[in-house]
Amino acid sequence: MNDIEALFIKSGAVLNGHFVLTSGLHSPVYWEKFRIIENPATAVSLCNMIAEHFKGKGIELVVGPTTGGIILAFEVARLMGLPAAFAEKVPSGEREFRRGFKIRAGEKILVVDDVLTTGKSVREVFDAVAKHKGDIVGVGVLVDRSDTPFGFGAPLFSCLRVANIPAYKPEHCPLCQSGQPLTKPGSS
Repeated sequence: MNDIEALFIKSGAVLNGHFVLTSGLHSPVYWEKFRIIENPATAVSLCNMIAEHFKGKGIELVVGPTTGGIILAFEVARLMGLPAAFAEKVPSGEREFRRGFKIRAGEKILVVDDVLTTGKSVREVFDAVAKHKGDIVGVGVLVDRSDTPFGFGAPLFSCLRVANIPAYKPEHCPLCQSGQPLTKPGSS
């Protein structure tokens, strides 16, 4: 176990049980990013890892999806001395930059999010940026728990990469089949 993983465990961010993830998949492990975000010193140290990794890449704007991504994108932007924005869900289910956020065509953008499993929220942010013809030059996340590379077309950096954390489609979930109670800790 590395120091970053120990930090997540010590903070209570790693939960064991039977969870439905934001993606709809089921998993015996849930990464509760708000146990990290609630501790500013811990959140800042992880956001600093992302900021340092992308330093000197010409980034002009840091963006994230709602909800946890807002806080993380803001902190990475603050550490980099840059503006921040967020893409929120609208009734159609897509994400949009609202509230007066502007993205210029060709603007170099870093996308920051909390936990990467299926890549859905990151792809939704990519789609929102594409509508404004922004140029995504990187993706930074606290935890990458994905099974396969996404091919985002931009470099991916994670503070922690965890492998072999199972995630099941509900109809194939052995936890459901064994009758374990299902918990939905997230809000999406």
